[in-house]
Amino acid sequence: MQTWKIKRKSVNKTKKPWARRIIGVLMIILTFVFAGYDFPQLWNQSVHAVNLDGIKIAETPFRLGLDLQGGTHLVYEADMTQIPDLERTNALEGVKNVIERRVNAFGVSEPVVQTISTGGTYRLVIELAGIQDVTQAINQIGKTPVLEFKEPVKEPGRALTNDEQLQLKEKQTQDRATAKVVLDRAIAGEDFDKLISENSRVPLAKSTIANITADSAYSDYFILTNQKKLKAGQIYGSLLENEEGISIFRVENIGETKEMMLSHTLVCYEGKARCENPIPEIEATIKIQNLKKSATQENFETLEGAQDLGWATPDKYVEAFALTALATPVGGISDVVESEFGFHLIYKRDERQVSAVTVKRIVMPFTTEADIVPSSPWKNTALSGKQLKRSSVQFDQNSGAANVLLEFNDEGSDLFGKLTEAHVGEPIAIFLDGVIISAPTVQQAIFGGQAVITGDFTVDEARLLAQNLNAGALPVPINLLSQQTVGPTLGSVSLAKSINAGIIGLILVGLFMLAFYRLPGIIATLALLFFAVINLAAYRFFDVTITLAGIAGFVLSIGMAVDANVLIFERLKEELRAGRDFGSAIDEAFTRAWTSIRDGNLTTLIAAAVLYWFSSSFIRGFALTLAIGVILSMFSAIMVSRVYLKNVLAWKWARRYSFFCVKKPNV
Repeated sequence: MQTWKIKRKSVNKTKKPWARRIIGVLMIILTFVFAGYDFPQLWNQSVHAVNLDGIKIAETPFRLGLDLQGGTHLVYEADMTQIPDLERTNALEGVKNVIERRVNAFGVSEPVVQTISTGGTYRLVIELAGIQDVTQAINQIGKTPVLEFKEPVKEPGRALTNDEQLQLKEKQTQDRATAKVVLDRAIAGEDFDKLISENSRVPLAKSTIANITADSAYSDYFILTNQKKLKAGQIYGSLLENEEGISIFRVENIGETKEMMLSHTLVCYEGKARCENPIPEIEATIKIQNLKKSATQENFETLEGAQDLGWATPDKYVEAFALTALATPVGGISDVVESEFGFHLIYKRDERQVSAVTVKRIVMPFTTEADIVPSSPWKNTALSGKQLKRSSVQFDQNSGAANVLLEFNDEGSDLFGKLTEAHVGEPIAIFLDGVIISAPTVQQAIFGGQAVITGDFTVDEARLLAQNLNAGALPVPINLLSQQTVGPTLGSVSLAKSINAGIIGLILVGLFMLAFYRLPGIIATLALLFFAVINLAAYRFFDVTITLAGIAGFVLSIGMAVDANVLIFERLKEELRAGRDFGSAIDEAFTRAWTSIRDGNLTTLIAAAVLYWFSSSFIRGFALTLAIGVILSMFSAIMVSRVYLKNVLAWKWARRYSFFCVKKPNV
């Protein structure tokens, strides 16, 4: 009698079983490679034993924190006797920022700098891991911060030699040749914006200069456009060498712009920039209203504070001032207008239309003498933190943007005014402890003792800059109260115990998995070994500082990895009991367990992120190692365990229900 028989699909017949086997072998190889990377001494001893010294690994230790390798605990007290009460907290934060920068210069592993202000005392607690002889560190940390204002160096440090002159000519020839290639590409019709992005030193967002006139700072573009009679959309066919470098430019627009001949009078008051003798705002309001009532064309120049501004385009003025001037008729006197400098009255004496061009440019490097003769791009000035009274954060009344206000004393006001007058259009750098913290460009000469640093600041960035400026301006000396050296013995014992705890934990987890899940338990243990060595390798690769709290995070992540395997294997047992064959049961188990594993680990990652961003350094170490472990544990549980399990089931002897702690179903 002939019958039809259902042939069950073999568990091992997949479309590409060879690819799975290669991946499995590769994971085993990677386990040994990462183990060697984690423990280079054992690796080097092994390769030396088989005469393979050519593949030795550099024996660099893990980065250890203060609690594991020892170090120094310092406590300083800040002398706030010369600081007003309301400014003491910010002053202490500024000193903390300086000390953190100084400590980082020592290459210390995970330094800790904390501030404590209680009962009228202001202290800083500093922990330096791995430093036993801290005499140099104490001397460096205890110095009062030094704030310096420096101007750009325009000339090289010395005259060029004949060889250096030849070198300069060669480099400039190369620069011109490189720029000529870009120019030819632009003339050939390549996308100009793309050429800017690929070649220009000036970013695309700042590559356009609008309304250039014959008297503007970029007048060379205007002159060449007129001389060569360029049209809108046309590219200048030669290279332009100027202070920016080698420029390739395209004319965007040819038209006219308005120039105004203005005079104005200003009444500044408390809280406004560059105010030499600030008065209350209510007094300033009354004063400017009285000036408005008495101002005429005939007597405007005789008004208190009147100043002739000459011819200028609207973009030379702050927005509120420019808009009011544009709206005022020729021969008229404006209504009172408020700007960041105070209250203004504007007298428009004349107005005219002038030719103007708008260009977009590619700015490429052009070697100068200063590039051949190495020298600092900045040189000292007479202005320093001694002349800076204070710095604070203020907000633009129109845009709400955060700015940083600097206030100088009488000596500093004069020095800063002369310095800005000599460097209009150029940056002036501010250095704290020899490190540049800001280099704003001077828009115009600034007299009066107040200046504002503007930019795309966030509130935190502006506050940090103000704190750093105050750290160098306010006299906040710090005195060492106590010094405690933590010996490495305690760290060695703690580390040895932690390592032993980790090894014992791995063994116990492996025994548990073997007892409850048998063959899948063995697979999970092998995957766990892969997870452990790649986790430690990640600590080395990303230069993670390991602390006792970090080790706790590592051990906890091992538990998370096993937890994922438990979910998968329990689901696998259910699928086998339901009558599925081994192949489909494995696929179904991993698929259905994934959502629970994903959600559980995601919540852990969220908790780790919160701990990392809103806690102290020791807790951050725990959060970081936990997060790394959780991410790698998901890969280990989902990918590594699955590949190992599929490959083992390729052998017929492994396809026994007893190996999975399941009775064979009656189907």
